[in-house]
Amino acid sequence: MTTRTERDTFGPIEVPADKLWGAQTQRSLQNFDISGEQQPREIIRALALVKRASAVVNHALGLQDAQKTQAIAVAADEVIAGHHPGEFPLVVWQTGSGTQTNMNVNEVLANRASELLGGERGEGRLVHPNDDVNRSQSSNDVFPTAMHVAAVDAITHKLLPAIG
Repeated sequence: MTTRTERDTFGPIEVPADKLWGAQTQRSLQNFDISGEQQPREIIRALALVKRASAVVNHALGLQDAQKTQAIAVAADEVIAGHHPGEFPLVVWQTGSGTQTNMNVNEVLANRASELLGGERGEGRLVHPNDDVNRSQSSNDVFPTAMHVAAVDAITHKLLPAIG
């Protein structure tokens, strides 16, 4: 397996070169190998919706340039449409507030947005997971918001149609 070296606050870590995730997702895979229960697809989709909306608002407020905003939006749209399902491997068991899943989505969107801008994955990326994709956000707010979005979506598109 070919890898690339990424760094986070804990130091360097090898990440599979063919994956869009980064250092924090890789650490979570190593540190929380406790079950096979992955995050529901609905939560990942809802997080991508929140990230897309945040990028658009950050641009409208003059906090993010148009190119990065557009690239993040396109990357988020791909995830919303169900592309890249293998990039979200984390289990539901993790620290509070969904921090690892939030960072997994940030890393995937940042690396994909970087590719869309002609850049590369990893440390040389053009879009940063925290500084760009997670701009003006906190896991303490983003994850509960995504849970609410996923719940509304499930009620609207699954429950209500099922009960007529």
